[in-house]
Amino acid sequence: MSDVSPLTELSKTGNTASRLSFADVTMLAVIVIWACNISIVKAALSDIAPLPFTAVRFTTATLLLVLLLRLRDGVLHVPRAHWGKLFWLGIVGNTVYQFCFIVGLSKTTAANSAMIMGATPAMIALSGGLLGLERLTRNVVLGVALAFAGIVVVMLARGASLSSQTLTGDLLTLVAGICWTVYVLGLRTLGSQLSSLSATTFTLLSGTPGLLLLGWPGMRQIVWSELPLKIWFSLLYSSLLALVVAYVLYNSNVKRIGGSRTSVYGCAIPLLATLVAWPALGERPTWWHAAGGALIVAGVLLARQETAN
Repeated sequence: MSDVSPLTELSKTGNTASRLSFADVTMLAVIVIWACNISIVKAALSDIAPLPFTAVRFTTATLLLVLLLRLRDGVLHVPRAHWGKLFWLGIVGNTVYQFCFIVGLSKTTAANSAMIMGATPAMIALSGGLLGLERLTRNVVLGVALAFAGIVVVMLARGASLSSQTLTGDLLTLVAGICWTVYVLGLRTLGSQLSSLSATTFTLLSGTPGLLLLGWPGMRQIVWSELPLKIWFSLLYSSLLALVVAYVLYNSNVKRIGGSRTSVYGCAIPLLATLVAWPALGERPTWWHAAGGALIVAGVLLARQETAN
């Protein structure tokens, strides 16, 4: 076992580590989009119920992806061998995941939800390693551990705590994290026969009908012409950017650099969400947030060495 510290190894990468790769740039875009989406959706849910909102945004995103795919490829072509896997990945990664996440969030605190979901990079890395789908190097493991420690610090500063009142929501959020782990690792097994755009579109096509069915009763009760402008902005942002753009970029990087190294970037989402919530929602960060942020950044930088090298 080498006695060289991770920080020493980090400094040895030199110019290679300092250069931003395509994966770095696209994943930074994804985490910024998703971090902003938290405050945008939170503001919207004060005027619209969660399930109808989710149903509309996924239906909109699915239609946009189908249109985009037709413009690019002319037709949605999926190898027959992948039909069954993509169908079930869409159910698990969209229908079940979104239902458990949004209902879980309504039954627990935002801080608890963010901290539990922050554990998904560790779940993805460990599960992928055990299944032989991911290569677990020391940098990746230590990077995930550092980043998750930072998430815990940030979320404790925001008031995260476990109690009997939040137990149902916490458990549902945990199930959502497991569903996302299955989705990411399932995409990892598809190989190079299917483009990221096709995979994302197909999984939304199979996952959206369930969300539409769940949200339909609430959708029928909404007077859409009376909704404020912020709801329409939230639907557009969370459909076009948070689903269409971010999902395609995320899934592309899962295929390119692996699920564990892609997901570790997501550890920065709670930190960025806290910074966005400062001007948007008036949630002022503290020095504890800064300390947690430093751990998250160190973890992401350490894990990305495997991508840069």
